[in-house]
Amino acid sequence: MTKESSPLVRKPEWLSLREHKASLTATHMRELFRGDPERFHRFSIEAAGLRLDYSKNRINRDTLPLLTDLAQSCQLPDAIKAMFSGAAINNTENRPALHTALRAPAGSDIRVNGENIVPEIRATLDRMESFVDQVHQGKLTGFRGDTLTDVVSIGIGGSYLGPCMVTEALKPLARDGVHCHYVANIDGTDISEVLRQVKPENTLFLVQSKSFGTQETLANGELARQWLLDAGASEADLEHHFVAVTANSGAARDFGIHEDAIFPMWDWVGGRYSLWSAIGLPIALTLGMDQFRRLLDGARAMDEHFRDAPLQDNMPVVMALLGVWYINFWGADTHAILTYDEYLKNLPDYLQQLDMESNGKRVDRDGRPVDYATGPVIWGGVGANGQHAYHQLLHQGTVLSPADFIIPLNSHNPVAHHHATLFANCLAQSQALMQGKTEDEARAELQVQGLAADDVERLAPHKVVTGNKPSNTLVFDKASPETIGALVALYEHRTFVQGVIWNLNSFDQWGVELGKQLGKPILQQLDEGVSDDNLDSSTAGLMRLFRGE
Repeated sequence: MTKESSPLVRKPEWLSLREHKASLTATHMRELFRGDPERFHRFSIEAAGLRLDYSKNRINRDTLPLLTDLAQSCQLPDAIKAMFSGAAINNTENRPALHTALRAPAGSDIRVNGENIVPEIRATLDRMESFVDQVHQGKLTGFRGDTLTDVVSIGIGGSYLGPCMVTEALKPLARDGVHCHYVANIDGTDISEVLRQVKPENTLFLVQSKSFGTQETLANGELARQWLLDAGASEADLEHHFVAVTANSGAARDFGIHEDAIFPMWDWVGGRYSLWSAIGLPIALTLGMDQFRRLLDGARAMDEHFRDAPLQDNMPVVMALLGVWYINFWGADTHAILTYDEYLKNLPDYLQQLDMESNGKRVDRDGRPVDYATGPVIWGGVGANGQHAYHQLLHQGTVLSPADFIIPLNSHNPVAHHHATLFANCLAQSQALMQGKTEDEARAELQVQGLAADDVERLAPHKVVTGNKPSNTLVFDKASPETIGALVALYEHRTFVQGVIWNLNSFDQWGVELGKQLGKPILQQLDEGVSDDNLDSSTAGLMRLFRGE
């Protein structure tokens, strides 16, 4: 008996998109641009300080209406309302996903279990501001009375990737006097290298863990604790050097962190969506609380656009639907993030977690295995470096990987002619992906160079670039707290929309949990002796190698 296909792929809107894709298969984007002089303006959106040019995609005037029809049939507008209102859209854990509430304006009424959570959020922001001001003003000191000049943020996943990405993105705005370092990896090299750069009497540690039970974070926190004690601090002195951000205040107190130095997390905010909360303390300590509030303002502006704009004019929705278009109808399984801004070099790493942890799922919200592709592999790096490396695969490889080019119109460091050159490189790459080079063009190029006819015919196929490779270009004036906040919120909402289309819960991560579960007994056996009970031969063999047996 043939298994019935999923409801999604049986939708008339899905079938219409399949037919539409077939009608576009033989159409090159060169033709689409030649046939529509207004294509750039037709396929552009401005919102929250960002401009999206999505004209270099395999779409015509019919594509987006068909995609938005699919979104409507998946009840996307209702899902957006449900998220903003605090409905328990994380259905496997029976809780809301209210990262948007973290940047909601004062006076908002957003309820969880009947209680308005906004006053507590605003009170936490005020606590953060007071704490940050005390550090910056030298009112909080180390165990010898010295000014705290270095902050070491200890976390992993969302407790690390978001703050690290934002502080680097806004590095030109960093305040003098406080320098932030990050420790995430359980590889001892990570924390050892950081501790070599700081002095015990001047260092503040932020231990950031929602559960305060994450193995890597606690191990690094314990090592930092012992480092201070070895430097002459007493147990009582440790309260001068440790702050926690957690939903488990009891475990933080047991670690030795003073109640007044514990900032809250809430179970209605996932780790990868938490940089807007007290998890963002490294951002506020690096840039100042005024800049952190501006970051929230930028995200809020994108929230309002996402909530209110019609689907066809909605930047996160359009980007999400284009992703669905390529993943589900053109067979793409990767997506490149190409940041033409040195300060945004950590954005691809951040978006890997945001997207892949959210939508890397094999069952839908009802627990049924899906029969369609879901989240893509997110990869990329900083331009123009990639042009001399992996862009070769984008241009001439057999993999279809849509790309997002991200670049500011103006640089924080306008030296010589560098930014114009960078901008030209960015545009040239997206143009080359779109138009390519035909064999006739390659042949003519070689003939102009004066090559013999045999050499022209031999080399021409190697110089062909098929083009018709899709990309978006995101531009903004200059990296500011507002534009970075809007950019991050844009990708948060893009990820959510794709989860809605694919009928996924984008807010749990049970695959991550399995690795944590298996890691604990393996560590115990590494310490105490390997048992073959319930172990595969590979794991057991590698454990014995580690133990020298």
